[in-house]
Amino acid sequence: MSENKENKRKLTNEVGAPVADNEHSVTAGARGPVVFNDVWLMEKIGHFNREVIPERRMHAKGWGAYGTLTITGDISKYTKAKVLQPGAVTETFTRFSTVAGERGAADCERDIRGVATKFYTEEGNWDLVGNNTPTFFIRDVHDFSDLNRAVKRDPRTGRRSAQNNWDFWTLLPETFHQRTIVMSDRGIPASFRHMHFFGEHTFSLYNANNERVWTKFHFKTQQGIKNLTNEEAVAINGQDREFHGKDLFEAIEKGNFPKWTMYVQIMTEEQANNHEENPFDITKIWRHKDFPLIEVGVLELNRNPENYYAEVEQSAFTPAHVVPGIGFSPDKFLQGRLFAYGDAQRYRLGVNFNHIPVNRAKVEVNEYHRDGAMRTDGNYGRTTAYTPNSEGYWSAQPEVAEPPLPLNGVMWRFDPKDDPTDDNFRAGGNLWRLLAEDKKQLLIDNTATDIAPVTENVKYRHAVHCQKADPEYGKRMTKALDLDYDKVLELAKLDNNALIQATIEA
Repeated sequence: MSENKENKRKLTNEVGAPVADNEHSVTAGARGPVVFNDVWLMEKIGHFNREVIPERRMHAKGWGAYGTLTITGDISKYTKAKVLQPGAVTETFTRFSTVAGERGAADCERDIRGVATKFYTEEGNWDLVGNNTPTFFIRDVHDFSDLNRAVKRDPRTGRRSAQNNWDFWTLLPETFHQRTIVMSDRGIPASFRHMHFFGEHTFSLYNANNERVWTKFHFKTQQGIKNLTNEEAVAINGQDREFHGKDLFEAIEKGNFPKWTMYVQIMTEEQANNHEENPFDITKIWRHKDFPLIEVGVLELNRNPENYYAEVEQSAFTPAHVVPGIGFSPDKFLQGRLFAYGDAQRYRLGVNFNHIPVNRAKVEVNEYHRDGAMRTDGNYGRTTAYTPNSEGYWSAQPEVAEPPLPLNGVMWRFDPKDDPTDDNFRAGGNLWRLLAEDKKQLLIDNTATDIAPVTENVKYRHAVHCQKADPEYGKRMTKALDLDYDKVLELAKLDNNALIQATIEA
């Protein structure tokens, strides 16, 4: 290959300087939080957030409803958050969405479903941003914009590309568990009312004594799980592309209010330090037998918006919005989302997006933010606009700070695949073995249909991943994709880098 051609394949930043690593965030220690001097990460996210306006870059097609969270359990020993105390009732707004499609996309597509809930608590707004799956495709925020470009429209054809999608997925083995879920019967929910949803990330809870535990949030539907086959979804999309929105709206209008039971899983800091794998890796799950679900309360949706644009389209969420007693974790993907979501909303809706009624807190807000487009609240008048000041406005509240988090290790771009505890196929294999025979066959059939247009080298990668997860899974997937099983077995002996080299097209 000529030097000129070789140079054209070398990645640079936005002003032509070489980029050393485009997949791993700079963190404080191998499992530590992302550091702010990862300037290439900030550039990637900042540019990505501004690529589309006014439509959301992802989760563009969505529906929403108001409701309440009622706390029926007692987890006060874990958290001092008033919203989670026994008997508390908090107003909420929840938005459901597909991920890859634009605002005009059909509801019943094979995709994960985004679920974001805003809790209007007496201590300020808490936003829980998650999906209808307990895991996710990627674990490092550096892959965030790349994942979304892979599932969006191809720049040359203007069409969605299975080739791009599967090529990206199979080059990152950590996507395997989520691939298995999306291609299973749960890949197309029958309605928003008939699916679970999850906070996905590991968050923290801390109590009045400033004692911290790690947690995952779960919401299990009380309506029961119902899903659509490919054939059912095709028929519905041909008749009503807004089927899920219609179902949610009409159920609430008729007084058939959907409900979800809220649970948490709890892991102590000591348990996290000794866990078999990285507990902050969003592509992994915490097994229920090890960390059982603890019932917290009931989320009910009981009021439809009056105006779709004002209340659903202009609703804005960011996981950076937490309240005292709820905090973050060193999850590398969560760390990036803490910046990305709020920044995207500042671009999409304006710097004062939190003044829009659906986003506005129910409590008094005292901040030093000033000016900006569409400032409509008086801009705090003559109140002092800086801190510290001699007039007593507004002092910080150190008593609500999270406990300090010890950090270990050097600052570096760590690759989780170098962690000897990292196993990207255990969870997907466990899921396969849990499925009944009819669900296994549906998973195989759905995958074969979805991956059919994709080149053979990418199909081999996926079959190898299935083989690594479970030999039966691998053998049946190989047969469904009309591949050579002996070749799959040989490729399965390779590590990830060697597998990629063996399956890269010239």
